[in-house]
Parts: sequence; C-alpha cells; structure tokens
Amino acid sequence: MTDAFLPLQTPLAWGILFLSAFFIGMSKTGIQGINMLMIPLMALAFGAKPSTGVILPMLCFSDLLAVAYYRRSAEWKYIFRLLPSALGGFVLALAVDSLVPPTHFKRLLAGCLIVVMVVMAWPGKGGKGKDPAERWWYGPAFGLLGGFTTMIGNAAGPVMAIYLLSIRLPKYAFVGTSAWFFLVINYLKIPIQVFAWHNITASSLLLNLYTVPFMLAGAVTGIYAVRKLPEKGFRSVITVVTMLSILVLLF
Repeated sequence: MTDAFLPLQTPLAWGILFLSAFFIGMSKTGIQGINMLMIPLMALAFGAKPSTGVILPMLCFSDLLAVAYYRRSAEWKYIFRLLPSALGGFVLALAVDSLVPPTHFKRLLAGCLIVVMVVMAWPGKGGKGKDPAERWWYGPAFGLLGGFTTMIGNAAGPVMAIYLLSIRLPKYAFVGTSAWFFLVINYLKIPIQVFAWHNITASSLLLNLYTVPFMLAGAVTGIYAVRKLPEKGFRSVITVVTMLSILVLLF
C-alpha cells in the first residue's frame, strides 16, 4: 500500500476525499468557495500541509473543466490586475513556510481570512468616502492575499469570491474570470509543491484518479446551479458560502 493511501483506512476517510472532489468540481463551475467547507476535514485526513498536495491536482483538473465551459466569459483586465501581486504572494508563502510549523498553518490561514472579512465589511458606495474597490491598491492587495492563501492552504476561494463580488461582475463573468485566474495560479503552484514542498507524488496522483468521477459530477452540478440562479440569488449564495467557509476555517 502506497503512502498516499495510508490515511484512508476507513469508509469515512474515503467519503471525505470523494465529497471534497465533488465540492471542488462544483466550486470551479458554479458555487465559488464551497470546496473550502471540506479543507479542515481533508487536513484531518492527510495532515494540514500534505493535504494541499492531494487537493491541488483535483483543483487543476477542475480548473480545466471550468475554463472549457466558461472560456469566453472572463474579464481579463481583472485577471491581469491580480496576477503580478499573486506571484508575490507565492514568494511570501515560501518565506513563511520556513518560519511557521505545519501545525500553525491553519491559524495563519484563519488570520488571513479575518483580514478578508474586515474588507468585506468595509463601507461601499453607500458609505462615506471612495469605494475601496475603486482604489489603485485594491486589486493588487487581493492578488497578494490570494497568492499567499492559495499556497499555504489552497484557500484563495473566499478571497477571490469577495473580490469579484465587490466589483459586481455578472454571474457568468464572475465564474469565467475566477476559472481563468485559478487555472493560471494553480498550474504555477505545481512545480513549487513537487520540488520545494514534496507533497505531490506518484502515489498521491494515483489517489487523485479515484476522484475524477466525483469532480465531473460536481462540475455538472455547478453549471446547473449557475444556469438556474438569478443574478441576485447567485450573489447571495456566493456570499453565504464564503462566510461559511471562513467560519469553518476559523473554528
């Protein structure tokens, strides 16, 4: 039995893996961030840092599904606004990796998402002063935070969701922009996790193959949800899921 299978000794552990795969597929094609609800359970099954090596290939496969379906819906100006600082977030995460014990990664991630919650509560156009989303630093700040959180825990979903909600993109542009951004980001992470963190292995990739049907089912469910939800309902669902995912990580 290979090392990737060692944590999966019970039906419950396999169930966590397969449900995570379903939620990842659904998140990529429709309900952004819902996969975050499974990250704490995946961390329990595999360990906080090793679990990121199991999750990343699933994210990459689901990114391809999302881009194939929403390839013409992206707003590239927002993607280009985020990418440079997201790469800076990668560098910051690598620096922190040498300073923070693996057991503290979840607390670090929770701290980052508290910052996101504060930004989420920032007064918009209805409040005093200029809408933060219109300021020059807003996009780069989210890019930096997104790059950092995706490296330390594959947890940039809530960051991206809050950013896209704040700039008020329509639902198809929302999903398409998110799909292309994460396609670029997640594939850039592969060499780092293979050669620097050593948490993607041949055995972990073999384990990922078992999850493909569940990712496909989740992707179809996500596409159906986007079609059926009205614009206002879509934004409400994304907001609720984002808040739930942050609370799950905090507690």
